[in-house]
Amino acid sequence: MNKVIKSVLFFVITIVIIGLLLYPKLKSEEIAPRVSAQKGKSILQVEAKIINPTRIDNMIKITGAILANESVAIRSEISGKIEKIFFEEGNRVKKGDLLLTINDDEIVAQYERLKYTQKLNEDIEYRLRQLLEKEAISREEYDIGLTTLNTTLSDIKEREARLAKHKLYAPFDGIIGLRQVSEGSYLSPSDFVANIYNINPIKVEFSVPGKYSSMINKGDSISFSTEASENIFTGVIYAIEPRIDPRTRTLQIRAICKNDNEALMPGQFVRINYTLNTLHDALMVPSEAIIPEINSHKLFVYKNGIVNQSIVNIGLRTDDAVQVTRGITPGDTVITTGILQVSDGLPVNITSIN
Repeated sequence: MNKVIKSVLFFVITIVIIGLLLYPKLKSEEIAPRVSAQKGKSILQVEAKIINPTRIDNMIKITGAILANESVAIRSEISGKIEKIFFEEGNRVKKGDLLLTINDDEIVAQYERLKYTQKLNEDIEYRLRQLLEKEAISREEYDIGLTTLNTTLSDIKEREARLAKHKLYAPFDGIIGLRQVSEGSYLSPSDFVANIYNINPIKVEFSVPGKYSSMINKGDSISFSTEASENIFTGVIYAIEPRIDPRTRTLQIRAICKNDNEALMPGQFVRINYTLNTLHDALMVPSEAIIPEINSHKLFVYKNGIVNQSIVNIGLRTDDAVQVTRGITPGDTVITTGILQVSDGLPVNITSIN
């Protein structure tokens, strides 16, 4: 009985040992196809773009407002009753056109009295001069008569200046706005009569960040649009404020634009495109290919089936692309999809190249 048990035990132990020796080989042969299949599936499918130099405008988009070429609020220098209004609201006026008159009866009467006094003093001065030549009077007596005449002449000039202020004239060609006074009303220097505008050409006022100040030049062109029209208008920068506003850190600029059809009106809000300069060999990369990091940016370049990480410097931005100034060269193939899955040295399969 013991011999039988020993034989069975020996047989079982032998089978176990043979099984242990053959199991790793069989297991490896079973797993090998799975590993190969998994390796085939692990190759990431991505899209890429070949980066070539391209022309791009360094453009900033800002907002501004339209100003009249010239504008002034018509006010009187003196007080008095409005005698006559000569302009129609909203109509054109020429420089020097009479706009309104203020009652001047009192000043006219003073002026006429002084004219009579002038005639009398001129006669007195003439007779005194004749007597002086004959040495019939002293030089002092003649000087008194001459001074009286000159004083009268000065008073006449003063009355003429006051009379001129009783009439308001258009200071330049333009369109006059809505009047705020009526004939017969009492007008004082604080009262507003109407506005007058010259709107051809028109001015565009806007501000740009101070960091662009060295790139702004007189004569540069701008394009802009308004909410009232789909047309694109162009203007030319003619004036630059010679300082940066310390509160907003912006530089104030004015441009001028033709307005022959008067489609543009003072006070309108405008959206401006201003091209600072043009780059003819910029390397533009799709925005989705750039990965921001704490102190830098990176992207992935495809070469010989492998992805390589590249630290880059960026420059201009457009709606869908970013300029790379360092880190890639013309002709490089940049990965544009699967950015979160790829890593340095990973093999990938490119399905589409733009």
